[in-house]
Amino acid sequence: MPEIVVLPHAEICPEGKTFEGEQGKSLLDNLLEQGIEVEHACEKSCACTTCHVILREGFDSLPESTEDEDDLLDRAWGLTPKSRLSCQAIVQDTPLVVEIPKYTINQVKER
Repeated sequence: MPEIVVLPHAEICPEGKTFEGEQGKSLLDNLLEQGIEVEHACEKSCACTTCHVILREGFDSLPESTEDEDDLLDRAWGLTPKSRLSCQAIVQDTPLVVEIPKYTINQVKER
């Protein structure tokens, strides 16, 4: 089981977190199962960018993104060459270091 390190995020994961991820499952599902409430407005259907993350380590271990994911990522806030939609990134056997961007482009957020 690969180690997943989530870097601190002021609202979502203030202390950061390290846990053993489940291979073959999306990064988003792994995060949600650990209580890291990454926004996912489209309910994991690759139709928005609210679950955008940046892979500081382990990016190349993930299966390639699809054209649909790439098109959506073009609209993500804080896009980098190591950006992925966490609902589409399937965890492999390599450790990952994940940064959750400070903002999303979602204008309405339930509290």
